[in-house]
Amino acid sequence: MTEDEIFHLAMPDDWAAAKPVGEYRISTRGKTLDEVGFVHCSFAAQLEGVANRLYADVAELVLLQIEPELLEAEVKVEPATPGSDEEFPHVYGPIPTSAVISTTWWDRGDDGIWRKPVSI
Repeated sequence: MTEDEIFHLAMPDDWAAAKPVGEYRISTRGKTLDEVGFVHCSFAAQLEGVANRLYADVAELVLLQIEPELLEAEVKVEPATPGSDEEFPHVYGPIPTSAVISTTWWDRGDDGIWRKPVSI
């Protein structure tokens, strides 16, 4: 894995809905690309932190591994919030399902903590 690889944490139903239409348009939990203006993504090293901050009450997620070169939309690495030191990749357009090069079903641990799958 390299820092060029980007991931998106998807709710299983959102990913299932995207597959038949050929594009994924959810920015972050409960918000669409149209509402936010981009799709929130993460680098591999950021996955656990994001999952534990934003999805602590969810039992299952789907990790979408996205190949940036297969995107038509621009990817910008920028702070999640103004003034933050931590930068995240943001995709400024829909993600074609064909740009998702792997999916990993991710279950939260019995202790309630999200731990990055060994395969990532």
